[in-house]
Amino acid sequence: MKNPIKFSWQTEIWPLLIIAVVVALSIWSYPQLPAKVVSHWDFNGQANGWMSREFHAIMFPVLMAFMYVLLSLMPKFDPRSERYSEFANVYLTFRTMIMLVLAVTFGAATFANLGYPINIGATVSGAIGILMIVLGNYFGKLKSNFFIGIRTSWTLSSENVWNKTHRLGAKLFVIWGLALIAAPWLKPTIAMGILFGGIIIIIVWTGVYSYLLFNKEKALKK
Repeated sequence: MKNPIKFSWQTEIWPLLIIAVVVALSIWSYPQLPAKVVSHWDFNGQANGWMSREFHAIMFPVLMAFMYVLLSLMPKFDPRSERYSEFANVYLTFRTMIMLVLAVTFGAATFANLGYPINIGATVSGAIGILMIVLGNYFGKLKSNFFIGIRTSWTLSSENVWNKTHRLGAKLFVIWGLALIAAPWLKPTIAMGILFGGIIIIIVWTGVYSYLLFNKEKALKK
């Protein structure tokens, strides 16, 4: 089965460079890390999870390599793989941004464990917020597929419903992204509400919206 995405050095240089930087950081930091490193912080910035430095140094580079291969191969196995040629640049941008967020997360956790004054909450939440804003700005260019985007049975059944739902989703993702950037500076309970509430609102709103659009479209065809 042929991959609908055409790869070249121009498309691969950034994700590969990001992975190379993470590997280099892992090798450089490993001898300096404590035997047990903090792997998770709560909304107050307090450590509440730990792992061995070996696992920390190996896990993220391996995870990023896995994600790179997975995201590169996914279009090939999509039942609607032919649509990817219509938004290949957008898909590749998504892939690079996901790799970058993973790299920022690893970098922030690594330098925090080395004793640098890193605000983990602001760094990670900010990176995810920027990712959501980028996703939102490109959502309107996505075409119907089974792997990326707002995939409900109604968006997948109608091109019109897909397009309109993604225009709504684009606005919601940008708003949520901006809220995530601000979240670390707010009370922990509010920050938690923004994180989980945003996910729930987007899922429910776009789901109901696509359902209503589909049924309206179906009624007009009768």
